[in-house]
Amino acid sequence: MGPAADRVPKRSLAWLGVVPFFLFALLFLVGPTLYLIVGAFQDPAGNLTLANLVALAQPQILAAYWISIRISLASAALGAVIGFFLAYAIVHGNLPGWIRPAIVTFSGVASNFAGIPLAFAFLATLGRLGLVTVFLNEAFGINLYRMGFNLLSFWGLTLTYLYFQIPLMVLIIAPALDGLKREWREASSILGASNWQYWRMVALPVLFPSLLGCFLLLFANAFGAIATAYALTGSSLNIVPILLYAQIRGDVLYNPNLGYALAFGMIVITGCSNILYIWLRSRAERWLR
Repeated sequence: MGPAADRVPKRSLAWLGVVPFFLFALLFLVGPTLYLIVGAFQDPAGNLTLANLVALAQPQILAAYWISIRISLASAALGAVIGFFLAYAIVHGNLPGWIRPAIVTFSGVASNFAGIPLAFAFLATLGRLGLVTVFLNEAFGINLYRMGFNLLSFWGLTLTYLYFQIPLMVLIIAPALDGLKREWREASSILGASNWQYWRMVALPVLFPSLLGCFLLLFANAFGAIATAYALTGSSLNIVPILLYAQIRGDVLYNPNLGYALAFGMIVITGCSNILYIWLRSRAERWLR
């Protein structure tokens, strides 16, 4: 066996470890996505048509997209701001050492807590007979619902989404805050810059791609959520995922191909958000290496 044999690449069994991932992605992500895209350009008989995409211009559907975008923007903006300050507190706030592991652990759980359990938790807490609602009314005479609050509304759903949006923001922005080099702050201090000037001229410009990327990721995360919204509001709030569900599974609004077109529109919107997020993250990593 000579040098030529040493140059032959060895087959690694490590590839077997990623087979389940690629198989899972193919069966539950790539395959269904392609099926939806093809179905969006077909009629019930299987013929090619653009009628489903044209139907997306209906006022009801445009209104559903608009309210979904507004809820996603509101929950993403609030989640990004609150999550950023929370992450800053645990990374640079000189808090006790046990605070960060506790918050990060909770964030890992809460960022994946959605669907029917989350809807039930908010109904039991802030519903008309919820624990907090009843307590405020009996202890302080504050009736949230007479003051205009309604959990089954735009702001009610936005508030519910914040439960998983804020923890997700903490998880993805904390590494970027960790990447801020101490030398940058020391150099700005030596040059006479105040703490506000350091953040305005150094830290925030460096973090901006990460912050914008996180906002886009939160937007896509909220835009595609259906289980929480459906369990919380039913059909009282006309957002795209609920309308899509009604078109594919409903007894009255049954038009699967229109549902596929609705899903195709969602794929385009969330896909653009994720592509921009990946691009911005790559730009941010150049500074934070």
